[in-house]
Amino acid sequence: MPRRNPGRERPQRRKQAHHGEPGDAFRCVGCRMDVPMIAPGTAHRNHCPHCLTSLHVDHRIPGDRRAGCRGRMAALSVTVRRDGEWLIIHCCQSCGGLSANRIAGDDNALALLRIAIRPLSDSRLPVSALLAL
Repeated sequence: MPRRNPGRERPQRRKQAHHGEPGDAFRCVGCRMDVPMIAPGTAHRNHCPHCLTSLHVDHRIPGDRRAGCRGRMAALSVTVRRDGEWLIIHCCQSCGGLSANRIAGDDNALALLRIAIRPLSDSRLPVSALLAL
């Protein structure tokens, strides 16, 4: 088999998207990692599984990609539904909007736990009252 000249070959470029454009991946605005659009446990990837950062792209319905803001959304907190499913609360750094997003199966568990226990580090919170529950 003849060897190809690597200097003349065109490198295969991965199709890349920015939250909301068709494609198989996007680059995170927080940690700059490449993130696959397919997410286990959810139909619409809406945040980075590494740092949990998102973009303000959905307006009202998950996956609608109709928001005009396009600001960076920081993971602020987590909440839990009655059925035990975790949601990440994101806050838009541009417009201040809040959204609740389902976690995905490949989300960084340590990053999720860090934001879940953040309130416990607040000195105003009576931890002794929580421990008594």
